[in-house]
Amino acid sequence: MAKGYAETDALCRKIVADARRKEFKPVYLLMGEEPFYPDMVCEAIIAEALEDEERDFNQTICYGADVTADAVITAARRYPMFAQRQLVVVKEAQAMKSLEELAVYCSRPLESTVLVICMHGASADRRKSLYKSVSKIGVVVESEPLRDYEISRWITSYYSGLGLKIAPDAAELLGEYAGTDLGKIAVETEKLRKNLPEGAAEVTASDIERNVGISRQYSIFELTRELSRKNASASLRMAAHIGSAPKFAMPAAVSALFMHFNRILRYEAFLMKNPRAGNADRARAIGVSPYFLKEYDMAVTAYPLRKCMAVIALLRDYDYKGKGGEAGEATQDQLLVELVARILNS
Repeated sequence: MAKGYAETDALCRKIVADARRKEFKPVYLLMGEEPFYPDMVCEAIIAEALEDEERDFNQTICYGADVTADAVITAARRYPMFAQRQLVVVKEAQAMKSLEELAVYCSRPLESTVLVICMHGASADRRKSLYKSVSKIGVVVESEPLRDYEISRWITSYYSGLGLKIAPDAAELLGEYAGTDLGKIAVETEKLRKNLPEGAAEVTASDIERNVGISRQYSIFELTRELSRKNASASLRMAAHIGSAPKFAMPAAVSALFMHFNRILRYEAFLMKNPRAGNADRARAIGVSPYFLKEYDMAVTAYPLRKCMAVIALLRDYDYKGKGGEAGEATQDQLLVELVARILNS
């Protein structure tokens, strides 16, 4: 994320906590490609800014495609009726043609109004007046997508915020299933929590399998583990099974394999520079839990520098083939098995 996902997460948790204490800024600009945090903050403010009986006269929720800046400013400049404040929310604000004109109001907002400008999958221009005005007098939330290697740590942090501990392999498995879609992770987590035994404090990989509907036995997560060990029979069996799944997509599989071998390469580079580094520093260098270091220690032995670079070159070729380039008559599942076989023989 632009400010790092940990900082964005902390800021949003603070905004939600402030909202529950009925403490609000006059303007919020919620933006970024990843909608999870903007949506979370927006819904929290809507839920907490007004009491139910105050909403009829003091809450305005509109959409950018249907409203002008003049209409929003007019609504924001009204005074609340029989309430301490009024709330004006512009959802999908990126669709408003005159969005930048809201800077006129945001430079001198009404203290009794809470204005929320929520952009979905888009951002305001940081060089222009709207962003600058809100930055000075309100709060800007910038939510950018996480990188693949950050997902497991984000899941661990997210579960911690819910009062749950999640095992490292469970976080990896959930991350494999949901990818970088934080909203999907949140939805699956809510389903999972409803099915956990009362008083359960830790989520295991078995819980993820049972409640999310993904099997460790035939997952990319397990395939990378077996490739790290150069276990040929298990790797090829898993590749065949994964490739036969109805929703299998070769580019997604190649992306996951690239992330794994890129970590191996980074780990080798780190160990060459820091041969005496402790487990915590080694794990931090490649963005994994120390729980997985044993696997990466095996992997650097199985794929020393030149072999690892050769595998990454292979992945580049098969990414191209998986997207329709010079694959001949090979199907997607056949390409995966062929790729795994070539990795094992590298």
